[in-house]
Amino acid sequence: MTKKEIEERKFRPAREEANDARKQAGTPQTQSSAYKLAFQDTEFLLREDLRPIRFQLELLKPQLLMDEAKIESTFVFYGSARIPQPEEVQARIDAATTPQQRRIAENLGRKAVYYDEARKLAGIAAQYPVNAAGCRHFVVCSGGGPSIMEAANRGAADVGQTTIGMNIVLPHEQAPNRFVTPELSFQFHYFALRKMHFLLRARALAVFPGGFGTFDEMFELLTLIQTGKMKPIPILLFGRDFWNRVVDFEALADEGVISHTDLNLLTWVESAEDAWTAVQTFYQDSEPLGCG
Repeated sequence: MTKKEIEERKFRPAREEANDARKQAGTPQTQSSAYKLAFQDTEFLLREDLRPIRFQLELLKPQLLMDEAKIESTFVFYGSARIPQPEEVQARIDAATTPQQRRIAENLGRKAVYYDEARKLAGIAAQYPVNAAGCRHFVVCSGGGPSIMEAANRGAADVGQTTIGMNIVLPHEQAPNRFVTPELSFQFHYFALRKMHFLLRARALAVFPGGFGTFDEMFELLTLIQTGKMKPIPILLFGRDFWNRVVDFEALADEGVISHTDLNLLTWVESAEDAWTAVQTFYQDSEPLGCG
């Protein structure tokens, strides 16, 4: 008896079984959907009562692929999908055909500076050194779409580093931006699972001006930390003028629906350099980041 005999696999891999199943002769029995292997039967997997299995698959797939890529922690970027690059601003203003369209184009154009700041911050974070075991920290992660999300992935790509995109299937076309690392480009059906993956490895988060999606993601994180479900991480809020105009944080505290100390969860910044300094300050007394 040898060690090899003891350790070798005794059952045929599922992949081999699946390949053999595809080669079976066509008969009324083998052509029936009932005869398909369960994991090869798409219609079966899409049944309403298989939703818990689909939840599990959507949790597992990105988890396993990021584990294999030795991604230990991420730097997550939230923000609008509508803010243009600075060089696109004038063209959008010129393309406006009504006063309202022009006003909106000008408002979005004033926020174009945040495209550049997101790109710079991502470039800084992405260069955080890989440790001796090959584990990566502060890997840049975005929703994988355009605008601020693109800027984040682009900043990491600028310095030759891998970067994560977590897209969601929407009724209108939603494609990953070209700067996402293909092997780390994920697509989700469930918003809940996507948001879970945003935060499972997050060690810092930058929030830029945005709409409903940005609000949803940011306030969920604030709630998780406020309620003690998640340990605090740096939450870097870019665009104080914008945020104070659309959300009166101080009024929430004054009304008593949150505590004034809850406002300390937010760190106001305007530049990539200030944001990275805030992250370094937050973790300055921490143990060196490792694996596991």
